Amino acid sequence: MDAKAAADSIRRWLSNEKLETREVEDGKALLHLHVKYPPTKDGHIFNIVIPKERSLALIYSVTRVDQGQQNEMIEFRNEDLIGWKGWLHETRMNLTRSKLDWVLHVGKENDKKLPGPLQAFNISQPIWFDGLTQNELMQTMRAVWLTKLSIIHQIKFDYGKGVGKPGPVDDWKGRKRGSPVRSSQNSAVESPEVNFDDDAGFGQGFDPTEWA
Repeated sequence: MDAKAAADSIRRWLSNEKLETREVEDGKALLHLHVKYPPTKDGHIFNIVIPKERSLALIYSVTRVDQGQQNEMIEFRNEDLIGWKGWLHETRMNLTRSKLDWVLHVGKENDKKLPGPLQAFNISQPIWFDGLTQNELMQTMRAVWLTKLSIIHQIKFDYGKGVGKPGPVDDWKGRKRGSPVRSSQNSAVESPEVNFDDDAGFGQGFDPTEWA
């Protein structure tokens, strides 16, 4: 399967599944789609990208942590720094056990050298063309979604429902429109617990052409 056949197949499979999609202008990709998944009113935005000169499709989703939840994390850190570091460690271990690729965006240290809260996280998985099927695509989206959902529920359980406003993400400050990963923030679907912002990228300065 070549890149064009892969892109055509992905579009057809998503249509068969009745998933909402939107083409994203991306000069570094042969295909970049926003996909609403799962196909419900509370679905989140996923990205499906076929980078130029690569033989893979990358599926990823970005989640931005609510401002109120970030504030609760800071309070917990101030009361129990070891406990906060343990929470982050366990989150990393759970993500590693998921067998998916991931990036945590943790706030920069303050003037007292204390780490910031968890501000966002990105979960992804590649599918190389020789293994690309409708089943593999949909099972990958399902795995990314369930892993994403588990972290959202853990944050909500430990730090409350939040205030319905996305918190800051230090890694993304100053990033201009048109940087390697670009899309429309206005197309993001908001959640009362965690707001995910597709205007983010896959990791700081993520460039799909350099991935893997």
